[in-house]
Amino acid sequence: MTQTYLTDIQVAQRYGIARPTVWRWHREKPDFPRVVRLSGRCARWKLSDIEAWESQQAEVAA
Repeated sequence: MTQTYLTDIQVAQRYGIARPTVWRWHREKPDFPRVVRLSGRCARWKLSDIEAWESQQAEVAA
């Protein structure tokens, strides 16, 4: 199975927020998915982690 990764831009577009907000969530929200460093400056989020977080947020909101 191939893992799909999202950039900070893609995560921001997914939620309709700015890139700095993605990084703030990364720093300040303990339940927000952890970033995967593919190299020194290459940071990505696993799509599966983002989708799991979305499901968790939907359950909390319900």
